[in-house]
Amino acid sequence: MDFTSETNLVYGISKNNGQGSRKTNDRIFFDNKIATQLSKKWFFFGSLTFESQFSAGYNYSNPDGSVAQNPYVISDFMSPGYLTESLGFEYKPVKYFDLRIGTGTARQTFVLDTTIYHNQSGNYGVPIGRTVYNELAVQIVAQIDKDLTKNIHINARYAIFIPYIQPLAYTSHRMDATLTAKITRLIAMTVNTTILYDKNASTAIQGTEGLALGVIYKFP
Repeated sequence: MDFTSETNLVYGISKNNGQGSRKTNDRIFFDNKIATQLSKKWFFFGSLTFESQFSAGYNYSNPDGSVAQNPYVISDFMSPGYLTESLGFEYKPVKYFDLRIGTGTARQTFVLDTTIYHNQSGNYGVPIGRTVYNELAVQIVAQIDKDLTKNIHINARYAIFIPYIQPLAYTSHRMDATLTAKITRLIAMTVNTTILYDKNASTAIQGTEGLALGVIYKFP
């Protein structure tokens, strides 16, 4: 029996002339998985994943693209929030790569703050007047965590969520990738990118990227 847990907490703010302080990144992500080996490369797994954000997010633009005089809240902690339970099979041919095929996946989408702006592409899939929406799906998650060279490391995760009872247009995709390059034993440069498509959140493909220089420490 094998248990793995991943935690990803990200929060960033920038301040530009004439704009004030705005969030650049905000994510809470917990992933817990337990698996039992079926053969050399195949496992049966069960996982529980939680996703949300720390603080309120705002829309700063009008529909015509102009700057809104009064930005309005479109998201907050647990608005939306996602709790995903998945059962299925995991393929792990090498140490640094694994592929989960969750044929039995349930996801609860929460919008606990019913005062937020509800025209944001259908309230994240939660019907107006309700705070939670349940759906069943197939979820496939591919992850790579590998040293490309002695000083360059890549960590990437791609997840696709295919609902059973909705049209294929409501299939959601998310890819997170981080490339880390060591400059010294303690100093590293990181490049990260996120690409997201979820029709319940936006009709457009969303993306972000960042470049950072900082201190790293690897726990034993």
